[in-house]
Amino acid sequence: MSQAQAPEPRTTLDPERVAHWLARHPDFFVGREGLLQQLKVPHPQTQGAISLLERLVHDLRERAETAEWRLEHLLETARHNEAQYQRTRSLILALLESESVDALGEALSTQLSERFRTQAVALWLEPGTDGATLQPPRFALDTPTRAAFDELLDGHNSRCTRLPRDTWQHLLPHTTPPDQHGSCAVTRLTVGEPLGYLLLASQESEHFRATLDTLFTDYLGEIVGRLLVRLDAAHARRG
Repeated sequence: MSQAQAPEPRTTLDPERVAHWLARHPDFFVGREGLLQQLKVPHPQTQGAISLLERLVHDLRERAETAEWRLEHLLETARHNEAQYQRTRSLILALLESESVDALGEALSTQLSERFRTQAVALWLEPGTDGATLQPPRFALDTPTRAAFDELLDGHNSRCTRLPRDTWQHLLPHTTPPDQHGSCAVTRLTVGEPLGYLLLASQESEHFRATLDTLFTDYLGEIVGRLLVRLDAAHARRG
């Protein structure tokens, strides 16, 4: 009696080799469309399997939705940047029309309130020699006020930070303080020499949160500093 022949061992293809081979032969399924319909792949969201064609349709739909979201995000960013540009343009033009330092302070207060939701503004400047009575939001610096600004800036040229109620009362005496603390953006005004400080404040504690970029505040401080120098020079010529 002959001995039964042992079955040949089953050969398993290496998935990586199969994937590599298919990548090198993308036309393999041409003429084998029926095979495509028989292939099953895991469902992307639930247990079970779906046909390869269903999975491709699902993936294409997701890609289309992602592309649509990205496009809408880009359009929203463009609209925001355009609005920001228009507000900044109106602000700068109004500042350029100022004929005195007090008019500059008034323009700052009005424009920032109407266009940037800034509830309070103060322009603290080095004491002048003209002896004029200062009008809010313009104030004359003294030693305690410099110390208060140095504490707020904490070594920075510009900074967004919380503004405690007592500091608000000191630096914004012409406005109503918050119940506890607000927030502020502060920048040092310097054009060759120290000129003072510009303070923008909100009663909302997170309006000028510490994580905000200070690019706008830096830019506004540079504009205001140069206008102060120009207005002081014009006042000296008239005097």
